[in-house]
Amino acid sequence: MRGFVVMAMFAVSLAQAGSKNYTEVRDLSLDAAGLTELAVDVGAGALTITGIEGAADIVVMATITIEDKDEKSAREFIEKRLRLTLERDADRARLESDFRNNWGWDSNASIDLDVQMPSGLSLRVDDGSGATTIVGVKGDLRVDDGSGSLQVINAGAVRIDDGSGWIKIDGADGDVKIDDGSGVIEIRHVSGSVRIEDGSGSIRVDDVERDLIIDEDGSGSVTYTNVRGTVQEDD
Repeated sequence: MRGFVVMAMFAVSLAQAGSKNYTEVRDLSLDAAGLTELAVDVGAGALTITGIEGAADIVVMATITIEDKDEKSAREFIEKRLRLTLERDADRARLESDFRNNWGWDSNASIDLDVQMPSGLSLRVDDGSGATTIVGVKGDLRVDDGSGSLQVINAGAVRIDDGSGWIKIDGADGDVKIDDGSGVIEIRHVSGSVRIEDGSGSIRVDDVERDLIIDEDGSGSVTYTNVRGTVQEDD
């Protein structure tokens, strides 16, 4: 059973100073009653997700940008290629946002998402590229990130699989596990244990209530302070 989705849309063509960029904003919302998880599957663009205590709905503002196209061409492109949905499936909500592949991906098209959700829901994010910020999501958090910076603030338990890009975690009420290809990792204020497998890039950890385990660190410095459990480093 798919839930009821409310969507509004407005658009503006940015044709200033010789630019042919086109921007369109769409708003979506979904009643969160009975939900336990939000799954987010997105392509290129910035992603911000904020957990709101007591919120009754999932609310999404999507800013679609098409570069180097006039308004008519951009609208045709969006009509043919855009995938932007927020749907319910039993106790799970799913947000999908990308452009359908049609004779190659257009690198001049992106979708920036600003998402607000009830703070107690679990969250799964599958992100292609672009900066990602997640704040105040107290349910279990799982992120599969291709590239781009990733910042998590005041979360529950955290699991991250990351290709490349800077990772910062500031506040986790549970264990943190990271499998990272490359990029700087900064972690602090964790009430559980921290486990890291890292390809390259420096690692800085501070204020961990339990254990710190670094399974593999290909290259880069490792610094840790205020770890109240055991510390294990395996090269």
